[in-house]
Order: sequence, then C-alpha cells, then structure tokens
Amino acid sequence: MKLISTGSSGAALWLLLHCCQIARTVGQKSDSALTVVENTAVREAGSADKEAEVTADEDGDFEVVQPTDNWQTLKAGQAVPAGSHVRLNLQTGQREIRLGKEQLKYWPQEHRETKTDQGTISADELKQALKKMENLIPDSVTSKYRPLGELKRDVAQLDLLVETDVQIMKRLLDQFKNSNLTTELKLSLLLDLEYLVHQVDNAQSLCSMGGLQLVVEGLNSTDFRLQETSAFVLGAAASSNPMVQVKALESGALQTLLVILATAQPLRVKKKVLFAVASLLRNFPYAQRHFLSHGGLQVLSELFRADGGGVLRIRIVTMLYDMISEKELISQAGLDQAPDATHEEQVQQYSKVSMQEELLEKGWCTLVPQMLESTEHDYREKALRALLAMAPMCLDKYRSDRSLLSSLLTLRDQYQEMVESEIIGEENSYFAEIAELINALQVKMK
Repeated sequence: MKLISTGSSGAALWLLLHCCQIARTVGQKSDSALTVVENTAVREAGSADKEAEVTADEDGDFEVVQPTDNWQTLKAGQAVPAGSHVRLNLQTGQREIRLGKEQLKYWPQEHRETKTDQGTISADELKQALKKMENLIPDSVTSKYRPLGELKRDVAQLDLLVETDVQIMKRLLDQFKNSNLTTELKLSLLLDLEYLVHQVDNAQSLCSMGGLQLVVEGLNSTDFRLQETSAFVLGAAASSNPMVQVKALESGALQTLLVILATAQPLRVKKKVLFAVASLLRNFPYAQRHFLSHGGLQVLSELFRADGGGVLRIRIVTMLYDMISEKELISQAGLDQAPDATHEEQVQQYSKVSMQEELLEKGWCTLVPQMLESTEHDYREKALRALLAMAPMCLDKYRSDRSLLSSLLTLRDQYQEMVESEIIGEENSYFAEIAELINALQVKMK
C-alpha cells in the first residue's frame, strides 16, 4: 500500500468539505429562490367575497360605492356603479375600484371629489315606500274624481239614447212638418239643420229624406226670417256638393232665389240669398247657363246699382269673377295635360256658358270700376281681379273710361307709396299684391 503525500491529503480534504457545503446549501430554502406556493390569500378573499354576496342577497342591503380617480378598496357587500374599473390586487388579495375611462372623461371634478357618504337602502324599506305611495296623493285631489267603475254604473243607469246625425235630421224634419209649429220653432229647427248639412254626407241625406224640398218651400214663405234662414240652409248644403246642387236646381230653387233678389227684401235676406246662389253656381256650368237664361245678370246689375253701401256689390263682383275664372281655368288646363273624357265634357259644358254679350249688354264693364272708389282695400282688390278677368271683353270700354284711368293712376301712386313706407310684413305684401294688379291692368289697357 502506497502512502499519500501531505500535499495530496490537504487537497482531498478541502474538496470533501466543499461538497458537503454544497449539499447543505441545496437542502435549505433560499430567500431569493423562485418557489411555487399556494395563494391562500386570494382563495380566502374569493371565498369571503362569495360569502359577502350571499349575505347581501339574503339581507337585501346594498351600499353603492362612489369611486374616484384613485384606487380604493372595495368592501364586501358594496355595489359597483356601471362603468367603474375593478381590479384584484395580487399583493394584498383585495379588490380595488376607481372611475372608468368614460367616467373620468365625462364626470365633472366636483362629482369625482364627492365623498362616498351614501346611506344604504333596504329592499324592505323600498317595498314599504312603494306601498305607501298612494298615501302621498292629497285628499283634495282624490275627492275631485270618482272611480271609473262607479262612473260606468251611473252612465248605464241613465239609459242615454245616442242619436246619429241622420236620426237627428229625421227627427228635426218630422218636427218641421208639424203645421202647428210656431215660426220661432221653425227657425230653431232650420238652424240645427244648417249646422248638420255642412258635412257632405249629411247634406246628401237631407235630399234623400225629402228635407231639401221643405227648405225650398221655406224660400216661398211670407215671413222674411224663414226666407233668410232657408236660404242659409240651402247655401250650406249646396256648397261644394254636386249632388245637392243638381237636386236644388231640379227643384226650382234657383228661380225662387232670383225672384227674391228681384223683389224688395231686407238686406239681411238678400245677403243670404246671394250666398245660396253662389253655392249653386260654383263649378256647375249647367246651373250657370240656367242662371244666364233666366236673366240672372240683369237681376244682379239692378241689385248692384241699388246697393249704395257696397255690402252686396262685393258679393256680386266675387260671383262674376268666379264664373269667368272657372271657364278660363278649364280652358287652360286642357293645354297643360293630355285630354281625357272628363275634361272634354267640362270644356263642352262651359262652352255653352256665354257671358260676353251679357256683360257688355248689361253694362258690367262700367259698373265694376265703380268699386275702385271705395276706401276698403278688400273691395278694391276684388274689383281689380274682376276687371282683369273681364278685360278680353271690356278693353274698349276700359280705354274710353276716363274715370277708370284716373282711378288707376291715383291708386297706383297710393299703394306704391304704402309699399315703400311700410315695414316689410304680411300687410305690406298685401299692398304690394294690389299694386301688381293695378300695373297688370294698366299694361292690358295700353
């Protein structure tokens, strides 16, 4: 056996001691070494949160936390506002909350700094508050109204009879046929009918029930009040109602109305009769031809001359303007659109309505300009429109009428001055329109 030298023995001993030190170091835990440990804090926090949620659900108490722009700890049982930013702090194991990005963007600074001193609201307390809401209504309010069920019972006990318009008109006509009825009651019944016949269906029902004939008979009454009210009912029923216009013309109402206008009658009667005549003639060429053949323009011209106040004149001139313009519009409509059977029939009917000779013969070319002497702007406007409509027939008369020429010059200067002096507005535009009518008539007369 060989002996080991002293130098070799020292080296071996040092190596042995170094290996033992390494083994002991590996066997111990190092403070700086990475180790996998169980996150008991997080698990305990999660279980605590679940217990808090269960407790909150069972108790029904919710405390809404008011987040700020700094992180704050979220306690168990606290409710989180929508849009808040919530995180789990891995170091502390606690949930934290702060304002979300949208809240930080739109919430004002004073709202962020508001203290989170918000009281809790119990679910039971909320239910009790809802139950007591009916007690918040003042007694003075509830005492004014009755329950709906009670109202229904009371209405059922009244046994009310609800009548339709047709039933009402039938009852009124049955009462009107009573020969023992006083004039005052007849006037009241006629006014009730006038209110109803403004509706197209009711006016046609009046014809089918024979009521129109009773109204026409009222025109022949010796009492001017019945004549006035009957004409009022007839005009309301025939207005824009072709069926009633035809029935009224067939019943001889137009001739009766012309007779009333030709005889001495109170002004109030003639006003209502003119209304009825205008309603019968409007957009009804056959009635217009019938009107001309029975001397209608002659009757109107005499009435125009006799009316010094101008109340009837404006109605007469408006009626003439409507008759002339209707025929002109029908003729122009045929140039703008493809002809059809209806339009051709209208053109044929209006072609039989010839007013030119009648207007010249009865002196309307010199009668209408007299309305320009009125101080009423409405009268002047209606007269100017009628003069323009009659211009194709009356130009020669216009040019030889010095009074008309003088009136147009005076009115043109007057309205031109009013247009320039007045503030721009609705009234100013009306005066400007009258000035344009005057200029248009002067251009035609050149």
